[in-house]
Amino acid sequence: MFEIFNLDRLIYITPAIIIGLTFHEYAHGLAAYVLGDRTAYDQGRLTLNPIPHLDVMGLIMLYFAGFGWAKPVPVNPYNLRGNRDRAMLLVSLAGPFSNLLLAIVGAVLLGAFFVDSQQLSKFIQMLIIINCNLAIFNLLPIPPLDGSKILMGAFPGSKNLISGMEQYGVIILVILLFTGIFGKVLSFLLAPVLDLLYWIANMANLYL
Repeated sequence: MFEIFNLDRLIYITPAIIIGLTFHEYAHGLAAYVLGDRTAYDQGRLTLNPIPHLDVMGLIMLYFAGFGWAKPVPVNPYNLRGNRDRAMLLVSLAGPFSNLLLAIVGAVLLGAFFVDSQQLSKFIQMLIIINCNLAIFNLLPIPPLDGSKILMGAFPGSKNLISGMEQYGVIILVILLFTGIFGKVLSFLLAPVLDLLYWIANMANLYL
């Protein structure tokens, strides 16, 4: 998807991927910490240092397939304050939300400051695309993705269904990937999001 053997593209894609994955996992850990769970903090995962977060296979998948993952931040739901389902929903939402926020910030920067710099523009565009892919991919309601936990938090009655899918989640993801269904779904969902972000970039260019 990203022309993995194109050195010029790799220069821009690699830092965008690392930033996106790092912020995603950091956001999960930070949300859990704010809600009372220190597990990520105690294990050194509440950090913007990318090394503790990166997963080799997840990184490779982002290069070849356009979506991927990092090492999941550990969360102990029994430490979370208040309604546990609602707290886990917020913790799960934090990762995709951080990616969407990075994409929005990238769109504003692209329009406001970097339109005259080809190198910076390429990097920012990769940052926007990678973070949109991460957000959309992780919002899919398939275990072990964040979307499945969000669904359980929003609709507790779906717990049995999601729990029953957990042992097959990876198999489902692999089938969707190799049949091409995944790519079509992601492209369909990604297109309007990118259109909105580039509209934001144009507005930033006009008014900032």
